Amino acid sequence: MKKKIGTSFFDQLMNDANDSEVNFIPILAEGEVPEVKKSDIPDALPIMALRNTVLFPGVLMPITVGREKSLNLIASLPPQKKIIGVLSQMDARVEDPGIQDLFKIGTIAQVIKVLELPDGNSSVILQGLSRFTVEEFISEDPFFLARVNELSELTPEPDDKEFLAVAEAIRDITIRIIQLSPNLPKEASFAIKNIDNPKMLVNFIGANSDIKTDEKQKLLEEADIKKRAEQLLKILSRELQMIELKHDIQNKVKHDLDQQQREYFLQQQMKTIQDELGGNPIEQEINELKERAKSKKWSKEVAEHFEKEVNKLTRMNPMAGEYSVQLNYVQLLLDLPWNEYTKDNFDLEHAKQILDEDHFGLVQVKERILEHLAVLKLKGDLKAPILCLYGPPGVGKTSLGKSIARALGRKYARISLGGMHDEAEIRGHRKTYIGAMPGRIIQNLKKVKSSNPVIILDEIDKVGKDFHGDPASALLEVLDPEQNNAFHDNFVEVEYDLSKVLFITTANNVSTINPALRDRMEMIEVSGYSLEEKVEIAKRHLLPNQLKEHGLNNDALVLTDKVLTKVIQEYTRESGVRNLNQKIAKLVRYAARKIASDEKYNPKLTAKDIEKILGVPRYTKELYQGNDLAGVVTGLAWTEVGGEILFVETSLSKGKGNLTLTGNLGDVMKESAVLALEYIKSHADYLNIKPEVFEKWNVHIHVPEGAIPKDGPSAGITMVTSLASAFTQRKVRANIAMTGEITLRGKVLPVGGIKEKILAAKRANITDIILSAENRKDVSEIDAVYIKGLKFHYVNTIKEVLDFALLNEKVENPMAIE
Repeated sequence: MKKKIGTSFFDQLMNDANDSEVNFIPILAEGEVPEVKKSDIPDALPIMALRNTVLFPGVLMPITVGREKSLNLIASLPPQKKIIGVLSQMDARVEDPGIQDLFKIGTIAQVIKVLELPDGNSSVILQGLSRFTVEEFISEDPFFLARVNELSELTPEPDDKEFLAVAEAIRDITIRIIQLSPNLPKEASFAIKNIDNPKMLVNFIGANSDIKTDEKQKLLEEADIKKRAEQLLKILSRELQMIELKHDIQNKVKHDLDQQQREYFLQQQMKTIQDELGGNPIEQEINELKERAKSKKWSKEVAEHFEKEVNKLTRMNPMAGEYSVQLNYVQLLLDLPWNEYTKDNFDLEHAKQILDEDHFGLVQVKERILEHLAVLKLKGDLKAPILCLYGPPGVGKTSLGKSIARALGRKYARISLGGMHDEAEIRGHRKTYIGAMPGRIIQNLKKVKSSNPVIILDEIDKVGKDFHGDPASALLEVLDPEQNNAFHDNFVEVEYDLSKVLFITTANNVSTINPALRDRMEMIEVSGYSLEEKVEIAKRHLLPNQLKEHGLNNDALVLTDKVLTKVIQEYTRESGVRNLNQKIAKLVRYAARKIASDEKYNPKLTAKDIEKILGVPRYTKELYQGNDLAGVVTGLAWTEVGGEILFVETSLSKGKGNLTLTGNLGDVMKESAVLALEYIKSHADYLNIKPEVFEKWNVHIHVPEGAIPKDGPSAGITMVTSLASAFTQRKVRANIAMTGEITLRGKVLPVGGIKEKILAAKRANITDIILSAENRKDVSEIDAVYIKGLKFHYVNTIKEVLDFALLNEKVENPMAIE
């Protein structure tokens, strides 16, 4: 029986291809092909090696034959029923493959037609029949000859909907690939659409798809047609994704090229217009930058860096976002005062006069500035010291910086560090960040246009820290005279010399400053003012300044020393003069309102006028409260707003010897109370106290003003004296105050804040002060005017305190201890 090619599916494919320019589908002449039976397959099957392709059963495929073994095989075939086996090469680069270079599963094929080509090669049209596996190769010369076993295939049922769906998906993806691939003729999609047999569709597309040979071989080796279809679908889906991605990239590149060409033509037109109008403004701007650079006093390294950055700017597109960033950076380099200094005024008398004019007191600070000027005058070059002015608020630490700048003839800048928590505030941001800018140090140098200004770093004790970084650590480089000659700002990118800058820092509480940072600074205490100093400051500075700010003449308001003293004592409680300045401002506003309303008033205010304007006095004068009761002792304390007196009260009640502490005391102060009680118990014989008394009486120690937190060791001797007075019922000496830390051995240790405590004692009309002997040096540094009328008693042990503080006279008390 014979079957006609023209009546087959392949005949339709070839007729379609003959009408188009599709060249990958073979064109056969009309004729008949003998039907091949299983008996027609010889026992020893000649094998043809294929490279870069795999033949599937039922598929027609043209093969170009040029290798010697393949030509010998074609020549040896009989005229009818030319049956051969085809195996694909594992590596297509092998020109003369051996047995080990071939896959073991291939396709039995019938040679449909052989065409001789002009170049000596032959083109053979093969039709796949069935799959086979090689049992044994018989020979390799003149061509491969092998014994084979034919392999069967598992074909799905005709009504298998899942298989039909997979086949349709393969058809759709293949058509989509043909549409997107520029190298495949679009007419090939018609051939795909005309294949009705799903199995044939899978084999045809598997053979003709542009996928790797090893992937085609795996498809051929799969006996289950349904699984072969599923594998083919995965492969084609991947290929479609790659083609679509490539297609999208090509379209995007084409769009970008079109946009660039458009911009290029527009820029050329703009350039022509600009040339007609007198030149390109961008080029003019860059030329101006280069011209400004010629007058800069920067080093060779900075000059080279600037030249490099300007050249980078010239290569940028002015319409790009990076252009403005680069332009700002180059302008910053030009705006910074590289090696530009103001001339210092070395007239020491002039500097002293200015410092005295602006600030009353502050002797230590003024002396330190004058010393710096003297050395600078003699040597001509001196690394600027890092001064830290610490003390209570309102004493003039910040405003002192302006006076120092005026005395030296330098520019002035101020940086507030309070609450700063971002390290970039000091070191700047990197240029790659959006909105990047230099640090505050560099910004202020740019503003003052000088490399040796006076810069006040305000509130250095209040620097924060979080995930943005640690500004206090960043300040280590700024405030180290050995390092700040090469300060690195992340935005500037080149080192800047800060060694000529006079940094002055301010703080209220030294204990909260970073220890490494504190070590780099010269600490200068700016203590509180006495009553006399506040009166002088008010007369010389505060009142004249407020009159000027409110537009009044100097005779519009007159405040006598007595009135100022009342305002200071009854309306303010501070070491500085900030609140005092606010109260004086209110008095000046009173005068301004009277003048503006044409009302008559007395410019010389009296005490009654003060109470009328400022209201009822807010504070009562801190006075010694007497010694009529045993157990009440006056102590001295230091606070951030200055010194204060405090009272320690001890009362006894019958009980089991319990100790109670009240008055919002901190841990250290509670420990001082426990120490004091233990000392009294261990020295009961010395104080003539019977030991059993401690087991029969409860002890209650109270420090008044419970709303105010209190802590520190300064009240140690005060508590001992209070307990001793309570247990012995002996009076405490009149007009006496004390401060000092105690030990369990009975030693009295020194404490700090002596000047502030002495001022508080003087305000309270105290006449005698007990201090540790080691605090004698602190008293010697205080001006005589502050300690006038005070008598100091220096002690080493608690016994000395008790011997002096307690009188032999006992208090008449019905609850006297027996």
